[in-house]
Amino acid sequence: MPREFELRKEVVLAATPEQVWEAISTEAGNTAWFQPIENLDPGAANVLAWDPPKHLRVDADTHAFDYLIEARDGGTTVLRFVHSGVLDEDWSGEYEDQTGKGWDLYFHTLAAYFRHFAGARATYVEAEGPKVADERARALLRKELELGENPAVGDRARLSLDGDVVDAEVDYTRHGTLGLRTADGLVRFHLRDRIDLSIAVAHYVYDTEVDAARLTRAWEDWLNRVLG
Repeated sequence: MPREFELRKEVVLAATPEQVWEAISTEAGNTAWFQPIENLDPGAANVLAWDPPKHLRVDADTHAFDYLIEARDGGTTVLRFVHSGVLDEDWSGEYEDQTGKGWDLYFHTLAAYFRHFAGARATYVEAEGPKVADERARALLRKELELGENPAVGDRARLSLDGDVVDAEVDYTRHGTLGLRTADGLVRFHLRDRIDLSIAVAHYVYDTEVDAARLTRAWEDWLNRVLG
């Protein structure tokens, strides 16, 4: 039978409440850490709470997303997030677990954006590769990126993409997921075999002119070459 669920997350951000509000309520803001979403309309039926820059609640079918923003001393802000709703009987506990891990990565990306690229406009691209078991995918990614067996935050990596060689730094390794930071962007590899989905990559590029279609094709070619 369908069942209720609730995921709670909290992150401290090097930003003002107004900057955090922009990041969660506008298309440009969401593009910098999550994915492009149209500017939210406070009069829309799915916007259940609109109190800038303190509280936003958005409804999406059987799911709801609550953002509570609180200023802290020293120019930082706490963002408290609750994802709640009802899961269909076809969704196992694995889906809930992976969703929670996904939010961990997204909020880490938001924190990294404010820490390293605050105020920069973002271009977001995503691409999917072949379906590969997560452990094998991790091993192939480590080899291609010239990383050791147990990558740690701060380790140096090298990424060859679309004819360019890019130096990168590991900035995320939780839950077996790998995230990289380059001079002008953030790269996130989503390993999703546990929920029966193929591997995907998300690339956030900041304040750099990007041909998004070309970059998407380059990532598709890269994933198929490395993991195919």
